Amino acid sequence: MTNKQINPYSLPINWDKKEIISFGELSSAIEQIHFESQHSAIKSINRYTTIRNYLIGFYIVEYEQKGNDRATYGERLLKRLADNISIKGINETLLKNCRRFYILYPQVKQYLENGKSPTPSDQFTNNANDIINKLSFSHIIEIMTINDSFARFFYETECMRSSWNVKELRRQISTNLYFRCGISKNPELLLYQTIQNQTPELSIRGPFFFEFLGLDIKTAMSESDLEEALISHLQDFILELGKGFCFEARQKRMIIDDEYYYADLVFYNRILHCNVIIELKNDEFKHSDLSQLNAYVSYFRDNEMNQGDNPPVGILLCTRKGKKMVEYALAGMDNNLFVSTYMLTLPDTKQLENFIIKELKK
Repeated sequence: MTNKQINPYSLPINWDKKEIISFGELSSAIEQIHFESQHSAIKSINRYTTIRNYLIGFYIVEYEQKGNDRATYGERLLKRLADNISIKGINETLLKNCRRFYILYPQVKQYLENGKSPTPSDQFTNNANDIINKLSFSHIIEIMTINDSFARFFYETECMRSSWNVKELRRQISTNLYFRCGISKNPELLLYQTIQNQTPELSIRGPFFFEFLGLDIKTAMSESDLEEALISHLQDFILELGKGFCFEARQKRMIIDDEYYYADLVFYNRILHCNVIIELKNDEFKHSDLSQLNAYVSYFRDNEMNQGDNPPVGILLCTRKGKKMVEYALAGMDNNLFVSTYMLTLPDTKQLENFIIKELKK
C-alpha cells in the first residue's frame, strides 16, 4: 500500500473491504500523506505568488502605456506606487521585478488569457505552465538577471530538470554553467554533476512567499536550530552586559542593489549613539563574511543614521569545530581615539568567545 502515490484529497484505502495494514504501513502512510500535502501546499503558494506578480507587472506596464495621468509620475512611478501601497512585501524592488517578469515572459499572458498553455512557437521557450508550476518567483528573479534569452532558457530548463533551490541556481549562474557547457567536451557529464536533490520546503525560503501569506519573515531565515538558539541567547547576552545596549531588530532586512540581505541582530547603543550590527556564522571564519558585515555597516551608515548619530559598528562571530573568532567592522572610522572609545564600550572579544564556548557546550 505504501508504494502507491497518495492523493492527499482522497482516501487511499478501500475501507469497505476493511483492508488490514501493519503498524509500519500506518506510519509510512501518515508520513507520505504529510509530505504529499506539504508539497501540494508549496506548489500552490508558488503558483499564486508567481501569478500575482505577473498580474502586477501587467498592470504597471499597461498604466505606463495608457495611464491618463502617467506623465505626472514618470520615472518615479514605482517608488510612488510602493509608498502608496501599504502591503508588507510590496516595495519598489518587487515592482521592478514584476514589470520585468511581464515583459520577458509573454507566454504567461497567453496562458492566463486562455486558461491553458499554448505550444511555444520557439523551441527554445519554456511553456507558461512549467514556468508557473515548476519555478518559484525567487528562481525567476535570479534567471531574469540574465540578458541573453537562450541563456535564460538554459537555466530555466536545468533548474526544473535538476530541482535546484535558489541558492544552487544562483551558484550555477555565478559560475557560468551555461558557458562552461558550451566549451565542455562532455556537457552531459558536467550537467549530471550539477544535479542537486531538493526537499519541497526549500522551495519557499524566499521572503516573497512569507510576506504573501502574512507570515513573519524571520521564521524563514534560520539555517539551523543551533544557529537560531545561539542568536536568541546572544540577544539576551548582549542586553545583560548593559553598557547602553537597546535591542532594535532581528533579521533586519536591507535591500542592496535590488537584492535582499538580513542582519542577524541590530542594537542601538545609547552611550556610543550608534547602531551595533551583529552577525553570527555557524561556520569557520571566511573573509567574505567580514566583507558582508562591512557592507551591512556601510548600508546602515548611508541609510539608517539619524542626526546626532555616530557611525555604526559591526561585530562578526564565527564558530565551528572548536574554532572561535570575533572580528569588528569599523566602517569609515579614521580617528584612532574614536575607535578606542568604541572598543571600551563594546563587549570585548574574550567575553564573546566565552559566550560561544558556553553555549556550544549545552
